[in-house]
Amino acid sequence: MMSPRVRIAACVLALIVVASTPVRAADAPAGQLTWALHFSLAPTLYEPAETPGLITPFLVLYALHDALVKPMPGKAMTGSLAESWNASPDGLVHEFVLRKGAAFHNGEPVTAEDVKFSFERYRGISAKALKDRVASIETPDPRHVRFRLRQPWPDFMTIYATPATGAAWIVPRKYVEKVGEEGFKKAPVGAGPYKFVSFTPGVELVLEAFDGYWRKAPSVKRLVFKAVPDAVTRLAMLKRGEADIAYAMTGELGEEVRRTPGLTLRPTPFVATHWLVFADQWDRGSPWHDRRVRLAASLAVNRQAINEAVTLGYSRITGSIIPASFEFFWQPPLPAFDPGKARQLLAEAGYAKGFDAGDLWCDAGVCVYAEPVLNDLQAVGIKARLRPLERAGFMKAYQEKKLKNIIFGLSGIFGNAATRLEPFVISGGAFAYGGYPDVDGLFREQASELDPKKREATLHRIQQLVHDKAMVLPIWQLALLQGVGSRVAESGLGLIADYPWSAPYEDLRLRAR
Repeated sequence: MMSPRVRIAACVLALIVVASTPVRAADAPAGQLTWALHFSLAPTLYEPAETPGLITPFLVLYALHDALVKPMPGKAMTGSLAESWNASPDGLVHEFVLRKGAAFHNGEPVTAEDVKFSFERYRGISAKALKDRVASIETPDPRHVRFRLRQPWPDFMTIYATPATGAAWIVPRKYVEKVGEEGFKKAPVGAGPYKFVSFTPGVELVLEAFDGYWRKAPSVKRLVFKAVPDAVTRLAMLKRGEADIAYAMTGELGEEVRRTPGLTLRPTPFVATHWLVFADQWDRGSPWHDRRVRLAASLAVNRQAINEAVTLGYSRITGSIIPASFEFFWQPPLPAFDPGKARQLLAEAGYAKGFDAGDLWCDAGVCVYAEPVLNDLQAVGIKARLRPLERAGFMKAYQEKKLKNIIFGLSGIFGNAATRLEPFVISGGAFAYGGYPDVDGLFREQASELDPKKREATLHRIQQLVHDKAMVLPIWQLALLQGVGSRVAESGLGLIADYPWSAPYEDLRLRAR
C-alpha cells in the first residue's frame, strides 16, 4: 500500500506532467471542409454593404463577418457583437451595448464608431428605407450605439437585425478607410469566426479559423468554397471526397445522394420564394398588360409536378411571394393547374394561337427550376427563351430595371410580409418594375401603424390585391437539397431555422479519424 507521503509526491508529479504537456492537436482547429457551390463566386458575396434581396451572401458573411444581432440556433434574434439592446417606450430610440472583447481579424476592437460607419456605408437592399427613417446615430462611448428614428417604425429591428439586410454586419472603419473600397474587396477583414486567406474570382474562396473569435474557437481550421455550377460535377466531387458538402442536389441527383452509401441528403426548407415577374405589365402594348394573360400563365404551371421532379416534393406550394412562416402572411387560394382554362383565357385575350413572350431572364444557378416552368408556359402557347445570367450580373440588371419580358424572381432573405413586399411589388421598390396606386397607398398606411392587429389587416389586404391583380406568378417556397459526405460530423445544415446554408461555422465538426 502506498504511504501518504508517496501518494502526495505522485500527485504533485502528475500535476507537473499535465501542466507541462502541450495541448493536443485535436483541441486546436484542424482539417478542412470543402463546399461545392451551385453559383459563381464574386467579391460582393463577402461585402456586407452590398447585400441584395438574396440569402446567398450570408453564406460567406456568417464565416467572415459578424453582426450586432443575427439568427442563431434556437432564436431568430440573438445578440452577437451586441451583448444587449433595447428600444425606448415611444419606439424612437434603439440602443445597443457592444460586447467586451470582440475584435476584428487585424486585432482592432469592435467599437461604436465601426457600427456607425458600417450603417452609413451600407448600400444594399432596403438601404433607402433604413436611411430615410434613421435621423441620427450617436456613439457616446466605444461600447454604446444609439439609433434615433424620425418616427416610430415597427420594422426597424426586423430589417436591421436579421438577414433582411446586411446593415448590422460590422466592418472595421479604420481598415476600410486605410485600404479603400477596392482594397477591402481584395483583402476583407471581418470580426467573424474565419479570416480571409485567398479568393479566385469564379473559382474558390479560402478562409482560415480565427482563434480570437469571441463566441468560441472553430473546430475546423480551413474552409474552402468552390464554385461548381454543374450539378453532375458537384455530385461527382461529393462521391470522390473532393467536396464534403454539395449544395442544390436536385431531382435525380438528390435520389442518387440518398442511394449512395456514406452520403446523406439534407433538405433545408427556408424562406426563399420563387415567382415570375411580368416586367411589362404596365406597358399597354404588351400582352402581359392583360390580367387574363397573366392568369393564363399561372394556370399553365404544374407546380406540384415540378416540385416532385426537382425538389423531391420537399418544397411548399403557397401561392404567394411571402414565406408562410413570416409575420402578417396571408394564405391565398392555392394556385390551380388547368392548361385548358389557360388556353381559353388566352383566346379571350386575343391570343388563341399563343404569342411570343420574348426572354425569360434568370439567375444561372436556378435554371433547373426555371426550365420546367418555361416548358409549361410553352405547352399552352406562351413561347419564351430562357436567358440565364451569372448571379451577380443578374441581380445588377434586375435591380437596375434593365430586364424585359419575364423575370424569374426570387428572394430568401429574412423579414416579414411588409419587408418582402416593399422591394418587389411597391412602386419605387429596389426590384419593382411598376406598381398600383391602391397597393402603394395601403403600404404607406401600414408602415407607421403600431397596432399589430390593424397592421395585419392592412397587410393581408395588400397581399389579397397582389393576388387578385395577378401581379406576379408565385411558384413555391423552396427547399434546397444538400448532399453531405461521410467526413462531416456536424454540417451546420438546419441548425438555424429557415436558413439554407451551413451555420454557425464555428459549430461545424469533422469526424475523428
